[in-house]
Amino acid sequence: MGCWQRRLANLLMDSGLKEVVMVKLWLVVLAGMVLVCGWLGVPSVALAQDNTVDYTLTDLSFRDFSGQNLSGTSFAAADMREANFTDADLSRTILTKASFLRANLTAANLSETFADRVIFDEADLSNAQLIDALLTSSSFRDTKITGADFSGAIIDRFQIAQLCKIADGVNPVTQVSTRDSLGCRP
Repeated sequence: MGCWQRRLANLLMDSGLKEVVMVKLWLVVLAGMVLVCGWLGVPSVALAQDNTVDYTLTDLSFRDFSGQNLSGTSFAAADMREANFTDADLSRTILTKASFLRANLTAANLSETFADRVIFDEADLSNAQLIDALLTSSSFRDTKITGADFSGAIIDRFQIAQLCKIADGVNPVTQVSTRDSLGCRP
């Protein structure tokens, strides 16, 4: 570490500005990523949202969202117990810590969603597309997944083992078998 770097580090530590500077630095890096992705024509998964509706921390239990385009919307920590998302476009949404307990997600597009720590218990994901979704630490107890496509999804090994026990069918849109998309052994 050079002399000027040590002085800057000491100044930050002494003045209590370290957290503020780190947050600002992180925001600059994030903004740079958005610009670079735009210049290179690379689609930015969760950096740019299509919809401006924000359902973060809301109670959406029993609501009907069937057939709606909700791409890019935030449902972080929302309660969507027994809600209907049949044929809805939920691609590129933020679902962190959300609850889809007994929700109907039949034929929903959940591709490229950020869905860590989501409760999908007793939900119906039949024929859903979860391509390239981040599903770490999510719960799938008694979930219907017939025909669901998990291609490229990031899922905990334990969850994959559990899902492989019930995986069957072929997704009607992608023509990929549920077992193949999860990497289940024959």
